[in-house]
Parts: sequence; C-alpha cells; structure tokens
Amino acid sequence: MTLTSVELIPRDQETLLRDAGDVSRLFPDAQMINIPDLLRFPIRSWEAAALIRPIFPRVIPHIRAIDIAPDAPLPGADDPGLHEVLVVKGDPPTDLKHRTYPNTSESVIARYRREAPHLTVYAAFDPYRRAPYKEMESIVRKKEAGAAGFFTQPIFDMRMLDLCMNWLHGENVFWGISPVVGPRSRSYWETTNHVIFPHDFEPTLDANIAFARQMMDAVAQEGGNTYLMPLRVNLERYLTPLRR
Repeated sequence: MTLTSVELIPRDQETLLRDAGDVSRLFPDAQMINIPDLLRFPIRSWEAAALIRPIFPRVIPHIRAIDIAPDAPLPGADDPGLHEVLVVKGDPPTDLKHRTYPNTSESVIARYRREAPHLTVYAAFDPYRRAPYKEMESIVRKKEAGAAGFFTQPIFDMRMLDLCMNWLHGENVFWGISPVVGPRSRSYWETTNHVIFPHDFEPTLDANIAFARQMMDAVAQEGGNTYLMPLRVNLERYLTPLRR
C-alpha cells in the first residue's frame, strides 16, 4: 500500500486545526500529516503534532538538527502519542538571538535512535542543492545513523523523478510534490533551493495539478509514497482534484 502525507504550516493553533480538518474532509487519501518547524511562527512542530493528533493520529514533526543543544532533551521524545519524526539540518535562523549548534542531521538521527528507540526517524533528500554524488553520500550516512526512510524536497520534472527513483531504488521514500504558482513562487524555488525547472514548466494551478497527478501515478506504480506540500494555494482547489 502506498501512503500519502500532506504538509501543513503551523501558523497558529486556529489555522492549523482548521487546515487539518479541511484535509481530513477534502482529501481522505491522506493517511498522515507533516509539520515543518518554522521559527517565524510561535508553535514548534512537535507541539503542533500533539495539537492535531485527534484529527490525524499519524503526524510527523520536522526536527531542526542545528537547534538541539548537546545536553538538551530531544523534541517529542517524551510524547507517548508520537511515533515518528523527520530530522532535517535546518536553515540558519534570521534572528541572530536564536542559538544554533554544529549538529549534522546524522548526529541527531543517531541520538534519536539511542535515546528514543521507540521513534521511527526519517531523513531528508534534496536532489537540487548540491551535486548528486554528495547527496547520495549523505543518504548512506543517514542510513548508517538509523534513518528508516526519506522525505524528498519537491521534484518538478518527471525526468528528475526517474533519475532519483533510480538512485533511491529499494528505499522507503516519500516523494515531494508542491505547486508553484506565479513568478514569485518560482523565483523562491530557483533562488533558495537551486531548482532548475524544465523549459515547458507552467506556473499555473491547473498545470501543477496535472503534474501532481502524473507524478502520483508514477510513484504509485513503483510502490512508493507521496508527500504533498500545498504551499500558498487553496487546499480545496488543489487537493480535491487529486483524490483517487
């Protein structure tokens, strides 16, 4: 059985609960929710996970490795209702008062496996930010540290998907899909994540929905999982056409 996760942004409690209810109602194909940890909002990801668990029992908070002090408790490790986390390195904070530490994703994954072995730990895969061989070396280190699977950054090209599925053959992967609507959204992915879009890419909602369907079908045929990130779009307009 292939799985589908939907990412929700924890802007505030009211919005998060509303969005979780909307996903449950509009998109019953979603078996789980991912919650990124965004410093510009007051709710941390593991707090948000506990908040929406009555709506979605399976919630995966993202844990920023660079935020965790060596002697600090691991976020979510003492939450009896939490079963999975996704460890990401984390981008440097814009607030200089926010302290960070020289952790790698691998070191924090290893800490979770030692100190919270009841939790399944996932890691990130990004095919765009650096040379593929470096990303694949990182995949090996994350597996050795104890990662049970991977969530990818969004992929915007079926040829790139085919390459990545070949590189990660046999792994437990949630393949990222995100709409890119308008020039500002496209510029963000090009500037921040170094994405190279195909020459015929169309930054319209309809084109993104069509691509998401195509990618979901291709992943399902290979027995993989999908990870939808409906950023800056109306949940009903984007998710409803993707129901199977």
